Amino acid sequence: MIVSGANNLYNNRKTVDNLNVFPVPDGDTGTNMSLTTSAVAEELLKNDSLTVTKAADVISFAALRGARGNSGVILSQIFRGMSKSLKGRTECGAQELADALKAGSDAAYKAVMKPTEGTILTVSREAASGAQTAATGGDVTAVIEAAYERGEKTLAKTMQMLPALQQAGVVDAGGQGWIFVLRGILDYLKSGAVTERENADVQTEETKSAPTQKTVSTEDIKFRYCTEFIVEKKSKGLSVDAFREAISPKGDCMLVIDDEDIVKVHIHTNHPGFVLEEAIKLGEMINLKIDNMKHQHKSIIEGSKDAPQKAAAVSVKGRAEKPKKTVKPKSEPKEKKDSQKPKEPTEIKEFGFAAVCMGKGLAAILKDLGVDKIIEGGQTMNPSTEDILKAVKRVKAKTVYVFPNNKNIIMAARQAAELTEDKNVVVLDSKSYPQCVSAMMNFNPQKSAEENTDKMNRAIAAVTSAQLTYAVRDTEIDGKKIAKNDILGMIEDNIEVVGKDTDDTLNKVISHMVDEDTEFITVYCGRDIKKAQADRMQKAIEAKYEKDEIEVSFKRGGQPLYYYIVSVE
Repeated sequence: MIVSGANNLYNNRKTVDNLNVFPVPDGDTGTNMSLTTSAVAEELLKNDSLTVTKAADVISFAALRGARGNSGVILSQIFRGMSKSLKGRTECGAQELADALKAGSDAAYKAVMKPTEGTILTVSREAASGAQTAATGGDVTAVIEAAYERGEKTLAKTMQMLPALQQAGVVDAGGQGWIFVLRGILDYLKSGAVTERENADVQTEETKSAPTQKTVSTEDIKFRYCTEFIVEKKSKGLSVDAFREAISPKGDCMLVIDDEDIVKVHIHTNHPGFVLEEAIKLGEMINLKIDNMKHQHKSIIEGSKDAPQKAAAVSVKGRAEKPKKTVKPKSEPKEKKDSQKPKEPTEIKEFGFAAVCMGKGLAAILKDLGVDKIIEGGQTMNPSTEDILKAVKRVKAKTVYVFPNNKNIIMAARQAAELTEDKNVVVLDSKSYPQCVSAMMNFNPQKSAEENTDKMNRAIAAVTSAQLTYAVRDTEIDGKKIAKNDILGMIEDNIEVVGKDTDDTLNKVISHMVDEDTEFITVYCGRDIKKAQADRMQKAIEAKYEKDEIEVSFKRGGQPLYYYIVSVE
């Protein structure tokens, strides 16, 4: 049942992603919920035979650690509540399953500090209520059918429950995700067949209309092959620093997530063979997938419906064969490699730091400020509770401060803190990268943990942050008409400026942020901003605020999706 529900959500994750209220390219609710349920399904499939109570234990453990984003954390609490209700049972009939669904809903409500109706919480509660009604005299299938039907009706009403949903013309994304899980469970109970995962490369009509596709020339795609895979390390704790350094010059959009036993790799490159040769040094590769992005892009532009299934990707399920022996690139002398390999600290220091961010430049700045571990992720790719937990464990310190740097990651970070037993973990409520920078600059190693927590939180509160990105669809928010591809200037959580030009929008956003107390303006330039453009804008902003004696600084952030991140203090 659970595997079937997880697979159905996986197959429909893009539909859930597209229910994002704000028309920005970071709708990741479906992705986060799917990764959470997939973590549960994968753990269940590792065990050939499970009792009801043992399955409950596995589900609880996997859901907790695999949770990503706020939606994934809430979903994990639903699973954990269900698991707690089933623990110790040898059988699960209609009443037991209905009770488990109610326990799951109750647990989710308790996990949220200020529950909001019109969300997944409402949908899960009403689905559980439907299940309870059908439990008397019914069977397991009747319970899930009633839960699904009641939940689906409630989901349709969420648009009227929350003004933001009504304005955007969408139902709640988290609630839709839970309905997809229930649908997969119901399909299994009715047919006896587990819903299978569909080809991850097949694109729906919605995903074909991605806003940037038609505005980007195929020739502008510098790196052709989107290469993704997982490496099972040949030895636990093996450092991947040398691997990261080796492949970094070979492409962009690189993401190397280092877990204790595995390494998750994503890179756009023209040399996938070189990347694979380097990866094989770390261990055995699985889940290898290489997509020809130029081919895919051309197919989308030409409107070819079947192109994504035809030669656009080389997808390998299961274990990848070890690449045949080829002429390897010349490697540096062993002495030089060893000298460049960072040494793990052996002493336990008083304070340590772990921060979430995406972008080579942003990560370098945080490391210079003293952050010990960078947790790669951010918009569209929220790290899991387990990712954060592992990073915290690797920081050799008695007290570890965690910077989520995104409001959608705070719950997962707090969940990781609760699971850490051997050190004091403090999760700071940083919702943006600039807040993290300001907090780090205000840290004083001579002060106590409590004093630093207070000082850094005050520094976070003193920063006004903004981000510039693009609109993924036509909509209207707070009286502002937004067309697809418009440039959006978001100050904190509000869309303040809508424009057609990135530089003009940046100028207006900063004007909205600056007041008589402003002393510093810091702009972090994204991956798509060229140096000449950044230099030109810095001179213009400096000239504009020169008389106010405001210090202006432009830094290379390298972040995807967001043209500029702005900090005003």
